[in-house]
Amino acid sequence: MSFLFGGRPQLSSAEKIAAAELEVEMVSDMLNRLVQSCSKKCIPPDYREGELNKGESVCLDRCVSKFFDVNVKVSEKMQGDAAMRQGGAAGAGGAGGYV
Repeated sequence: MSFLFGGRPQLSSAEKIAAAELEVEMVSDMLNRLVQSCSKKCIPPDYREGELNKGESVCLDRCVSKFFDVNVKVSEKMQGDAAMRQGGAAGAGGAGGYV
């Protein structure tokens, strides 16, 4: 009954497994999008060498950095929007923040 006092309800083992599987799927999807996007931008389709050259390496480094920066900003924005919606629902008795 921890949900009555503001705590999270306890998840069953099956729910924990499902949550972990969903998280693995989301991380795998993000990694696949990262690899596909940065490879397309930084590595030419005609390979000349087995190793990355300096330009390709720098491009990949910057691409990955920007990808994660954008991912963090989008996550923060989405969390802020969700918090605003929850806050708006809690204050629905008044103007709800809207005038």
